[in-house]
Amino acid sequence: MALVYRRSGLVLARGSAPADPRVKALQQDLRRLGYLRSGIDGDFGDGTERAVRALQWDLLHAVQRGSDGEAPVTLRAFNRERVTGVTGILDERLAACIEDILADPRIRTLPRSDDPVRANREAFASVQTLAGLRVPRPFLLAVLLQESGGQHFRTPTTTNADDFIVVGLDRNDGGDPDHITSRGYGMGQYTLFHHPPRADEIDTLMLDPTRNVQRAVTELNEKFEHFVAGPTPGRTADDRVAEAGSGPLRRCRFGADDPRYMTDCLRCAGEALVDVDATTPLYPSTTETLHPTEYHPETTYKKIPDRAKLGCDWPYAVRRYNGSGVNSFHYQYEVLRRLTRPPLTA
Repeated sequence: MALVYRRSGLVLARGSAPADPRVKALQQDLRRLGYLRSGIDGDFGDGTERAVRALQWDLLHAVQRGSDGEAPVTLRAFNRERVTGVTGILDERLAACIEDILADPRIRTLPRSDDPVRANREAFASVQTLAGLRVPRPFLLAVLLQESGGQHFRTPTTTNADDFIVVGLDRNDGGDPDHITSRGYGMGQYTLFHHPPRADEIDTLMLDPTRNVQRAVTELNEKFEHFVAGPTPGRTADDRVAEAGSGPLRRCRFGADDPRYMTDCLRCAGEALVDVDATTPLYPSTTETLHPTEYHPETTYKKIPDRAKLGCDWPYAVRRYNGSGVNSFHYQYEVLRRLTRPPLTA
């Protein structure tokens, strides 16, 4: 089926007429294909322009294999010399590429929900009843709220028709901001480094919120067991070493036979609070301090739990869950702050 915005002489760009139905249709397709983070409102703004640029980049440069596996097809196969540069402008040639991508059976578009409010409510409720967790439930809930607001699908409004799965877009290629290096999907922001996703990844980890979150549980526990205190050389958390040494991992300050074991995090989090600002060292023995980034504009965090006094290593695992560098400290502080704001609900 021909796209509504595929017309001879087509030019859609930033600043196009507000509420243009062609822009709204384009946004829906960019959302379906995993290039637009959010927003189906007919306004060709910065987000839509960045999405178009990212798609153009993939049509020119994308590879099929990522660090975590292989995509069903490379996006470059759909270019056929029609896109020659990254402009952020939709023309007839780019529209033809999009039409071909959407018509290819190897491409599965991102899922959406007919009733996202109900789907989100049920998904978050299911997380709170998961049994046999190897991570503290309060920390898990705080991570999910930080990752996705506890939402698996976007909830549409009167001005925004977006009801697709929540997606996070990372642009960590220092040499090219148009390159989307990874995408996180759903409530747990299950991350893929290859694109487009395979059918099995959509059918399980995107359409099933519980499995999506279980993947997050596995990832957080892996960071705890392998990236906080080793055992692999170099895989240690500098803040943990500076504040607690390099001794055995601490799952909880309470013993496994204590009913408070990995459940009483909110009380522990409220026992000792600290302020962090742009002059506070990120951890003892470093001179590096907090500064704003593209993802985290804040420079001050008031009354957050003192991770050094919690008596467990989950704050350090949370930081490594988000990578490294100053962004990971922002993330750690934000998750810790959520522990002081119960109830932990979406």
